[in-house]
Amino acid sequence: MAIRVDLDVMLARRKMSMTELSARVGITLANLSILKNGKARAVRLSTLNEICKALDCQPGDLLAYEEEEP
Repeated sequence: MAIRVDLDVMLARRKMSMTELSARVGITLANLSILKNGKARAVRLSTLNEICKALDCQPGDLLAYEEEEP
């Protein structure tokens, strides 16, 4: 199982840069990049809340479950 992070998709839909999201949410650009690239091992719910608020979206718009291929 794998969780896919579609942060880049939502940023494109909202025409927002990573830098702008970083400033709005108060998360470093480096940490947002780790999340965007799917390298994060965990995400705080408070962080997810702030990202959803800034992007006017639901958590399901950012995260998706995918079966891993054998």
